[in-house]
Amino acid sequence: MSGGLDPAYRRLHADATSLLEGWTAPTPGQEARREGFLAHLRAHPYAMAKQGPPAHLTASCLVLDPAGGHVLLTLHSKARQWFQFGGHYEPGDASVLAAATREAREESGLPGLEVHPSLVDLDRHALVGSFGRCREHLDLRFAAVAERDGGHEVSAESLDVRWWPVDALPADAGAELPRLIAAARAALPVS
Repeated sequence: MSGGLDPAYRRLHADATSLLEGWTAPTPGQEARREGFLAHLRAHPYAMAKQGPPAHLTASCLVLDPAGGHVLLTLHSKARQWFQFGGHYEPGDASVLAAATREAREESGLPGLEVHPSLVDLDRHALVGSFGRCREHLDLRFAAVAERDGGHEVSAESLDVRWWPVDALPADAGAELPRLIAAARAALPVS
């Protein structure tokens, strides 16, 4: 990035660092990932910006129904797979949580969606296909609860948005979704 680091990304960098430092990872694998994310943030002051290093942080949100038996997913237009809602940080995001909330609201069409404030999962994944200079995402993952009749909509970034039973995910769902669903169900007040 030329011209120095935008103050908004500096703020998001500090927020991500604080969030990760204060998070108690639920498993040794998640703890190793937490430590790796913190090391990446220390090494890359631009790690929150899409225009930063090819491996940069993102924010996402998994949406469950109140019973925890269904998950709202988006069919990603570039990856051609079903995922939770999420994406890159923008300068107007006040925090990591605000970015995850914005992404979930924009991509689900649920403007009043409230995202639970605690991290539920971390994921680091390589990107395949036409993602420009983006090569890897270090994803900070949150979760939310919404009614299945809440009027979701397909955004310009998606091919489809649909509720799926958590025990019958589509064949072309992201491989890490079962782990993320389990983490979200453990963290949220679902019945």
